[in-house]
Amino acid sequence: MASKSLPDTFVEGAKKGWTIWSTSTLPNVLMAFVIIRALEVSGMLGLLGRIFGPVMAVFALPGEAVMVLVGAFMSIGGGVGVAVGLYTAGTLDQTHVTILLPAIFLMGGLIQFAGRCLGTAEVQQRYYPVLFAICIANAVISMFIMRIFV
Repeated sequence: MASKSLPDTFVEGAKKGWTIWSTSTLPNVLMAFVIIRALEVSGMLGLLGRIFGPVMAVFALPGEAVMVLVGAFMSIGGGVGVAVGLYTAGTLDQTHVTILLPAIFLMGGLIQFAGRCLGTAEVQQRYYPVLFAICIANAVISMFIMRIFV
């Protein structure tokens, strides 16, 4: 069988990339914007900020930043979307986002990956909490480190 030409390979990859972006990334980011706006309009964002303020203050973050971590737990795109939404709303600044970014990627998408990776690899569900805890601990450590260097 003849190998594909470089332009054919590029076009095929671009089509796959477009499909992933339009069916996975975009909906997650859009969902995050909608959720943040709904929480903001309903007043729940402020309430959550007050509730989680003391915990997030340990990382030099406002309480509302906990929503970024919740979004990231669901998907990386969701975490990024929540961060952008809160940044756009003026709740987070550049320093806050810098502290949060490593945590988004270290614990991002745990719910999705549980099914995709752990389920496919037939990892017993009793190990899930430990595996999740490791990712969350890494995220917490990264926020401490970022707080020191930012």
